[in-house]
Amino acid sequence: MSLLTEFLAIVQDWRDVFPQQRTFERATRQALGSLLCLGRRCLSRIIWTNGGQHRSWSAEYFLYSRCPWEPQHLFRPILKGALERCPQRLVGVAVDDTRLRKTGRSIPQAFYQRDPMSPPFHVNLVLGLRFLQASLLLPLHRSAPVSARALPIRFEEVSRVKRPGKKATEEMNRQYRAAVKQRNLSRRFVEMGHQLRRELDAAGGAQKTLVLAGDGSFCNRTCFADIPQRTELLARARRDARLCLRSSDGSRKFYAVEKFTPEQVRKDEAHGWKTTKIFYGGKRRKIRYKERSGVYWQRGAKQRPLRLFVIAPTPYRKNQSKRLYYRDPAYLFTTDLKSSPRQLLQIYFDRWQIEVNHREEKDTLGVGQAQLWNVTAVPKQPVLAVAAYSALLLASLQAFGPQRGAAYAELPKWRRRARRPSCLDLVTLLRKEAALQPPVFTSIQIQTDANQIIAAAAA
Repeated sequence: MSLLTEFLAIVQDWRDVFPQQRTFERATRQALGSLLCLGRRCLSRIIWTNGGQHRSWSAEYFLYSRCPWEPQHLFRPILKGALERCPQRLVGVAVDDTRLRKTGRSIPQAFYQRDPMSPPFHVNLVLGLRFLQASLLLPLHRSAPVSARALPIRFEEVSRVKRPGKKATEEMNRQYRAAVKQRNLSRRFVEMGHQLRRELDAAGGAQKTLVLAGDGSFCNRTCFADIPQRTELLARARRDARLCLRSSDGSRKFYAVEKFTPEQVRKDEAHGWKTTKIFYGGKRRKIRYKERSGVYWQRGAKQRPLRLFVIAPTPYRKNQSKRLYYRDPAYLFTTDLKSSPRQLLQIYFDRWQIEVNHREEKDTLGVGQAQLWNVTAVPKQPVLAVAAYSALLLASLQAFGPQRGAAYAELPKWRRRARRPSCLDLVTLLRKEAALQPPVFTSIQIQTDANQIIAAAAA
């Protein structure tokens, strides 16, 4: 079994996305080149990796600016192939936004936004693009002692509405305020939820329940108000959210007068702690939680009943000789009132894998480093790179399974306990196989300089 063969078999289904065979081959070359490339992943280096440094580069750039194709359709074969590894009724999908740094002032979609890496006492600004990503959570820990794997199935650019200038009229300001309410991150999250539900049905998961797991930025009235059918929302909540129960005094009031917060539920000794086992950190661990169903959040969810989970702080040590420290407690709201707490909490703990996706996409694969400024091309190239990364993860599962076997390079001593291959392990193996299997390239008409690939694999 070969990782390169499985990867090419997955991307063969991209043929229906592109209008012509030559554009499909060009996209396949660039997708593979973005994985094999060394150094900075700008488009010129990707072309050089495919052996096209002596050809005209115009067609490679026109793939994004002139060729009509829908970038999000690249994830359809990945979703269909990965859904077979989700046997349970609940299908978890982690959703989060990420930022791709840019320096070009001529990129229309780039804007200044808060740098998430800035310290809390000094907020910094960064110029870049904002993307909303959805990753399918594969529960690999059900069959092997490894953490879950997140496969990207959506990567959409979310730009802001440009604020009018100082000389703008009152009508222009009114239109701006109306556009901000319709074109924001929460509205795009709702639209993505409906699209994912349709894509899941088309992939054969009509009988499964979609669980969208998000952070606190998606715990608001916009997201709770428009949830698709057979879809549940699981989001982290504030500790001071004002909750209540249903009124039972016989009046026409819907909400009870007495209010309480998630923090008060955590401190209330009348509600005892429950325990369950969750797989995280390489093994199954016991966690303590509190549960309260049938609560109402008047300002956030209105008359939609919610389920509150309070997760106790997790103890940890900096080293064996230090004292115990405790992390902050977590508060979760979910619209699922029937599923077992263990399944929902496992999806929440697996949600961290989307952060692993963001790190590997930007640090290992250099997503967003391509230098494009055309308004049509800017959001397309990162989607192709992320789709190639997702296809690589799925190909590794189909070829070698979830664990790190003998096919991968030997690890240093300080990493011998790694049970799951990293993105760098997959890229290293892909470079090795690309150098040893040149006939595979000719089958899809990829003109690759074998000497360059062999030198890259040796480096």
